[in-house]
Amino acid sequence: MTDGPEVLVHLCGAQEWASLSSRGQYRPASLADAGFIHLSTPEQVHLPANRLFAGRTDLVLVYLNPKLFAAPLRWEPGVPGDPEAMLFPHLYGPMPVEAVINVTPYVPAPDGSFTPMGTAPEEGST
Repeated sequence: MTDGPEVLVHLCGAQEWASLSSRGQYRPASLADAGFIHLSTPEQVHLPANRLFAGRTDLVLVYLNPKLFAAPLRWEPGVPGDPEAMLFPHLYGPMPVEAVINVTPYVPAPDGSFTPMGTAPEEGST
């Protein structure tokens, strides 16, 4: 892996995470459908959150140490509407649960939108 962020995040429903994370490797539907797991940096996660999950209050951010990935991590363009030069990390294989640093709720603002955030998980989260 080349130098990159020390922390990446995966966004998913809390129930999905709870049911899949107990298996040692996390394999969301996107791994079978698209061939990779969608990841983001903490600074860009609000973009896919607003596009795919606006208004949902059952989401979690899974904070990850990318140095513990065995599968290839590739930085690739997002979708039209994302900032032109922005690349998103995609993990081309299962996510090892031991790469998980923290899991925190990801709750939208009162209007249902998600706002940009910093790089560290919220204090007191588990």
